[in-house]
Order: sequence, then C-alpha cells, then structure tokens
Amino acid sequence: MPPWLPQFITSMIVIFLVLHLALGAAAYLILLERRICAWVQDRCGPNRVGPMGLLQPIADGVKLFLKEDFMPRGVDRVLFILAPAFTAIPALIGFVIIPWAGRLQLSNGESVAIMGANINIGIVYLVATASLGVYGVGLGGWASNNKYSFLGGLRAAAQMISYEIPMGLSLLCVILAAGTLLPMDIVQQQLDGQWNLIQLPLVAILFFICMLAEANRAPFDLAEAEQELVGGWHTEYSSMKWALFFLGEYVHVFVGAAFFTMLFLGGWSLNPVTGWDLPLEGGLLLILIQFSIVLGKVFLLVALGMLIRWTLPRFRFDQLMKLAWEGMIPLGLLLLLVTSFFVFMGWTGWLWAGSLASALLVWLVLPLLPQHANPNHRIGLLSSRFSPTEEEIGGIRH
Repeated sequence: MPPWLPQFITSMIVIFLVLHLALGAAAYLILLERRICAWVQDRCGPNRVGPMGLLQPIADGVKLFLKEDFMPRGVDRVLFILAPAFTAIPALIGFVIIPWAGRLQLSNGESVAIMGANINIGIVYLVATASLGVYGVGLGGWASNNKYSFLGGLRAAAQMISYEIPMGLSLLCVILAAGTLLPMDIVQQQLDGQWNLIQLPLVAILFFICMLAEANRAPFDLAEAEQELVGGWHTEYSSMKWALFFLGEYVHVFVGAAFFTMLFLGGWSLNPVTGWDLPLEGGLLLILIQFSIVLGKVFLLVALGMLIRWTLPRFRFDQLMKLAWEGMIPLGLLLLLVTSFFVFMGWTGWLWAGSLASALLVWLVLPLLPQHANPNHRIGLLSSRFSPTEEEIGGIRH
C-alpha cells in the first residue's frame, strides 16, 4: 500500500462527512435561529411541522424548490445565475483545513490526521476562500438591475473589504504566537499550553467581531437592511437562487465558528489552562470524543452569534465603517505590535499581560485624541418639554 493512501482515504471520508454535516447544519441552524429569536422576543417559534417543529427546515426546502424561479427584465442573465454559486461554493470549500479531531492510530502503527487537507498554508487558504464570498454578493447586486440591490452589493463589498483588514491582523497575532501556519500545530500548542482565548483575549474578541461582519450577520447586516434597502443585494432573487445566498451565509457561520474554535479554543481541548488534557493521538473512541467536543464548541459559538443578532440594534453604515477604520484597524495594529514585541523577547507565556496593557493604553489615550462631532445628538422638537429646540431654550433663559 502506498504510504499516502491511508491519509488520502481518511481525508476523503472527513470531507464527505463534514460537507454533509455543514449542509444539514445550515438547514437546522435556520430553525435554531428562529427559535432563539422567538425566545428573545418572548413568543412561540416554529412548532407545528413535526414534533417540536423539527421538520420545519424540510418544509421550507420543499417550498423553495417549488416556488417560481423569477428573473426580472433587464438583468445580466449569466452573472445573475452565477452569483449565488459564487457565494455558496467558497463557504463549502473552506472547512477542509480545519482539524476536527486529533490523529487516528491505525493497526499498522501509523496515524492519520482527521482533516480534509493538512497543508502548510492552511490559515491562508481558509482566509482566501472566505474572502471570495464578496464576489457573489457584489455580482448579485450589480446583475439584478435594481437600485436597492446595487447599493446593497456596494455596501457588502465595502464592509467585507474593511473588516478583512482587522481579521488579518488578528490572524497575524495568532500566527506570530504559534510560529506556524499549520492548523494542527496551532491546536497542539494550545493542548500543551493555554488556549489563545486566555493568552490573546482582545485578539479573540476582534476576530469574532470580524467573523460576524464577514458573514453579514447582524448588527453588521447593513447590506440587506429592510429599512432602507428592502432586501439588499438579493431583492430580485427567488426560489433556490435566493436560498443559495442563505445557505452560503449559514455555512460561512458554521465554518467561521470552527475556525475560531481551532484558533482560540484549543480545538478539542477541555482544559483552557495548563494541566491535564486529551491526547493528540488515539483510537476511534478518542476521535469521536474529540469530534463531539469540537462540534459542541461550534454550536455554542453559533448560538452566541444568534443571541447577538437578536439583542443588538443594527448600526448605521457610517458607524459601521467608522468602527472598522477608526477603531478595529488601529487596535489590530497595536495588538500586532505588542504581540511581535512579546514574541521577540520570548515572553510568549505572558501575552495576556500584553493584551491587558493594550486595553489600558487605549483607555488612557483615547480621550486625548481629536474627537468628531457627535452625529447622534438629540434634535430638538418644537414645543416639546423633553427635547425643546435651541431657540426655545434661549427664550426660556432670557
């Protein structure tokens, strides 16, 4: 047997299983989001189709398959059809570099990695595939021949480009701390030491916010804001082409949560601080336990993102861009500088102190920086005793 064959067979099995798991998760994550939304808003969610509403995703899928596939007049037919695929396919190919468990020991003494592809540019590959999703959104908005869709596509493109910069800076901090681009090595270092969530807490928060923005999740869903853009870039889409956009979004959330688990939560690690933890290699039972732990962490992160969506209000678009360019990018550069200094000095076990020092520095320096005029000041209302106009206030004083 060729030495590469066991790993090849294992990788094909992992890709097959995780791909179908991601597709099934996308359907039932929509049900989960609807139930979380109902819980937050203190009302009943889907509970009619099947026991406890568990067959609702199947009913929704059948409905979307049977709906009319409408194509408006004046659209660019080729790009209009290809845009949903450009959104879904990048999300469906990014998971192959994520280690879903450790290494399975075979009967001949060899071991195989439980991941789709153990390549030496794993982190770069996932970032590259995730960034391709902007093409589907931008092309879908442009090809629809609709002003709302076009503005939604422009917003989505500007947002994704802006938030990829702080995401890349946070990834550089993790890569500097780990000293490698190999996903399995990043997980193993956290097994031997501490989770990056403890060593790099501000970097983890920065990455999670960027992950929500990259997936166009609220409060970063300005590209599909119904208040001013109807449905945004997918206004003119219907049937399964419309469903493919949301399939790509939820798969992107699933893969992003798995990526966060690998980078900051130690993969299948159970101990965030030094001490006992699960081994890297073992038999089939250990692999199943590790795989279950990773999926549990992914589920908790996805649920957290859904709670954020139904808790926080949506930003204005100028606030969204200001947060990226005036807040997160300078903070990312500061964290990268501090991480580089600590790694150069060999203080990798004290990176958490660098994060605390960065937070203290921002807290001290921020009030000293030039401030813009507050765009959210209260506008006076004529004859209002709670918010009178400036003329009325001046008249009362005199």
